[in-house]
Amino acid sequence: MNLSKYSFGIGDRFGLEGDALLSAVMQADKAGVEVTPVWNKSHREHTIIGTTPEDVRKEADEAVRGMGWVGNYYVDADHINSGNVDEFIKWSDFFTLDVADYIGQPAQKNEVDRFIDSCVKYIDGLSVPGIRESLAVGESSVRVIAGKYLTAVKQAGKLYRHIASKKGVGNFVVEMSMDETQTPQTPVELFFILAAAAQEEIPVQTIAPKFSGRFNKGVDYVGDAERFAAEFERDVAIVAYAVEEFGLPKNLKLSVHSGSDKFSIYGAINKTLRKFDAGLHVKTAGTTWLEELAGLALAGGAYLAIAKRIYAEALERMDELTKPYATVIDIDKGRLPNPEVVAEWNGKRFAEALRHDQSCGRYNPDLRQLLHVGYKVAAQMKSDFTHAVSECEGIIRPMVMENIYQRHIKPIFID
Repeated sequence: MNLSKYSFGIGDRFGLEGDALLSAVMQADKAGVEVTPVWNKSHREHTIIGTTPEDVRKEADEAVRGMGWVGNYYVDADHINSGNVDEFIKWSDFFTLDVADYIGQPAQKNEVDRFIDSCVKYIDGLSVPGIRESLAVGESSVRVIAGKYLTAVKQAGKLYRHIASKKGVGNFVVEMSMDETQTPQTPVELFFILAAAAQEEIPVQTIAPKFSGRFNKGVDYVGDAERFAAEFERDVAIVAYAVEEFGLPKNLKLSVHSGSDKFSIYGAINKTLRKFDAGLHVKTAGTTWLEELAGLALAGGAYLAIAKRIYAEALERMDELTKPYATVIDIDKGRLPNPEVVAEWNGKRFAEALRHDQSCGRYNPDLRQLLHVGYKVAAQMKSDFTHAVSECEGIIRPMVMENIYQRHIKPIFID
């Protein structure tokens, strides 16, 4: 299986928007740009919501049949590890190997020595097409990189071989993820990580490094956008060079685990893709569920009451709900409205606070982040929530389509 040049990970917490999400991808196809949809859902999300990997496969297959999609599509076992991979193997054909927890675990000295010997030609300077200056590399720095990342890459190799033993070589797409860690990888580190992946014979088709800046859930990029642009361009050049140097898959590309809505860096990403004629995988988060919640608010009446109830309970359970996402949210409690205040809002006012429109003075990024991670509250409402969403499909579906196509796919891949 070979992933196409552009691919887009679809996050759909409750599995209700498959048609709407695929419609957004089909709009890109009508605009002349092939974007492959990848349904993704993690073990953590399944556990919280009470779904299974089989449910995601069914959602994807039914949407594809119902919408008449004839292109490729995939189901991603998102951020899996050795402890939960087996539950995904039957239903997934895209595996995001999350080895961030192994970064920094010391590699054995003899393994580091062998790695240094294999990379001796790159020591004393790394000249990469597309990067004007030579990148400083020395034996000591490569030794540090190997000590930091070799164990993680070897774990990815073990995980890949386990999956391959069950599904067969070539029958799934491999992504290697190192984004859920504290420190960004430099372009030089990325180069040697890919060298290690090649030595482990992992046919990695996308790699998700951690970039500089904050990629908080559901809100815009926080950081120096110009620095990100320069870093992203270097990483794209590094990936292209590593493919040639190490014989990695020709379609290997960067993966941006964006947390969604990083509008201020989409332009730089688009510009770099065009400059290098490069591919990209983007993995969205749960903003589809936020569109569902905004749609309920706009429907008014009992549906608005559900939205308000979810906010009130999420606020009450804030510590519980935010703990698993502590590294990817920044919420100022002082800017979260009191539930009694929210109780007086009409649907339009609730939606304005929730939806990510920075031109709207009522947009509240703290409220949005809380509700982004507050999907557990909705999940525990079970059919009260899912039936309400289905009943409001006429409002919600166009919102989901517009959000994914106009605000994500179009500025990244088309404009």
